[in-house]
Amino acid sequence: MSLQFSTKFWTRSLRTQPCIRLPANISQQLVPMTLDYTELTEVSGDDVTREQVERMARRYYWAGEYCCGRDVLEVACGAGQGVGYIGSLATSVRASDISEPLLSVARGHYGDRFVFGQFDALEMPFEADRFDVVLLFEALYYLPDVDGFFDECHRVLRPGGHLLIATANKDLFDFNPSPHSHRYLGVSELSKELSARGFDVTFFGDTPVATVGLRQRVLRPVKAAASRLGLIPNSMRAKKLLKKLAFGALIPMPAEIDVDTAPKLPPQALAADQSDQQHKVIFCAARMAD
Repeated sequence: MSLQFSTKFWTRSLRTQPCIRLPANISQQLVPMTLDYTELTEVSGDDVTREQVERMARRYYWAGEYCCGRDVLEVACGAGQGVGYIGSLATSVRASDISEPLLSVARGHYGDRFVFGQFDALEMPFEADRFDVVLLFEALYYLPDVDGFFDECHRVLRPGGHLLIATANKDLFDFNPSPHSHRYLGVSELSKELSARGFDVTFFGDTPVATVGLRQRVLRPVKAAASRLGLIPNSMRAKKLLKKLAFGALIPMPAEIDVDTAPKLPPQALAADQSDQQHKVIFCAARMAD
């Protein structure tokens, strides 16, 4: 595996991280010693809600319709739970993350079935026009330079290719931002910024808030108040306790999703010119010009 990192990325997003220099024959750029997002990302075996598993599965089911017979790159793949499903449909799949511990989990599960690389999403180590589809799920807000990422996607995508994004809906009244996040983009912002780069954008909503359980509906105002007051904990252990309170029994996170992981409920089409306040998750399909 060829390690390629961006000094620009590290100096902006990880200024407080201790750094090492790679040997001269590899690179003279600075690379952080600590690249561990496991405190923010569920891996196989972690206790999670059924809704979390089903949300994760549905974003890959949705993406699969764009990936059949295509060359696909997943950026910020985490522990790789969706790589196997996409790989069953695509011609080829490459997957990447910035966290070596998460990549180790993915490699441990998949073995030599897929190639997992560690590199900077702002300077992808691929030639232009390399992929038909680029996936970025629940990670856009961790990127310190969203504009730079969009420009990179424009470079590595082939004409007519798609950038597929799934992201938490910041426009809900009880939205709570993730630790270490930089900037959240909703429907309006994604539409404006991607359209300015020549993408044709289409939006969908997943997990309608009107369909969540009674316990969640009752607790939404409590969550909103706790978020405003900074009372929601960041640790996975504390969040697990809150999930049990809000959702009840938890289930293990699977290492790999398949066609039977969740019901295949199609997402709902959304208008591209207004914010959405009815869904927990926003899907964005941004198509390059032919």
